[in-house]
Amino acid sequence: MPIKIPNQLPATNILTEENIFVMTETRARTQDIRPLQILLLNLMPTKIDTETQLSRLLGNTPLQVELTLMHMASHKSKNTSEEHLLAFYRTFDEVRDRHFDGMIITGAPVEQMPFEEVEYWGELCEIMEWSLTHVHSTFHICWGAQAGLYYHFGIQKRPLEKKLFGIFPHTADSKRSILFRGFDDVFFIPHSRHTEVAREDLEKIPDIKILASSPEAGVFAITTRKGRQIFITGHPEYDAGTLKKEYLRDVAAGKPIEIPKNYFPNDDPEREPLVTWRSSANLLYSNWLNYFVYQTTPYDLSEIK
Repeated sequence: MPIKIPNQLPATNILTEENIFVMTETRARTQDIRPLQILLLNLMPTKIDTETQLSRLLGNTPLQVELTLMHMASHKSKNTSEEHLLAFYRTFDEVRDRHFDGMIITGAPVEQMPFEEVEYWGELCEIMEWSLTHVHSTFHICWGAQAGLYYHFGIQKRPLEKKLFGIFPHTADSKRSILFRGFDDVFFIPHSRHTEVAREDLEKIPDIKILASSPEAGVFAITTRKGRQIFITGHPEYDAGTLKKEYLRDVAAGKPIEIPKNYFPNDDPEREPLVTWRSSANLLYSNWLNYFVYQTTPYDLSEIK
């Protein structure tokens, strides 16, 4: 089934060329079906890249998904045009009276700052609190996961000695977790971060459970009871070239950066990266939509509480 996205969104042409089934608002109005209402809070600076990556994954399931894009009113984007935001994005005030089957909170390039010093922290806290009564299942990514764990459970992020950067092997801690149903015994996920959430801090909280981790990258997936909140510390949504762009950007800026691990063949940046995480990314989002959103969300969204 298709993902329903706004008319003229740049992602439409890209996904159509990739044979991802997309449906514009105009065509969707002719179908008698209630699509899953998914809210994407996009905190990434390259918003068009991120909305395309996540639309690609959300559109690769048998379920019809209607995507609403949201940005922070308390932050002015430097990398996305005001015209794009006005055309395709909503602010929290414009959606606060609605209910959603699911919400995704992306990462953000602010992880080395204390949470309270982030410009839009107050607005984000209001949104995370609102999600408890207006969203059936919330999926947090990277810094968004760290922010959610800190706000809801008081778990502080910890600095790493050096940036965790590359593609890392993972295994499921909880072998019966339906979030990882169909996964191989070892699966690969991209990471790009300077901080982590420590296993020992997570294990002190009885209301959350670690679902998957990596010997090198640490804890990867955490959930609350019944999956109303899911926290993912990596970036399974990344495109083939995303880590390459980050690497070349930091090299050009003169920042200390190592070649991303397990990414370029023979660690040669002149060669095209190997994509080893695409199937895991598609299955992760498919499982979330199926088991934690579609099968348990109420038909009447106003009943979410």
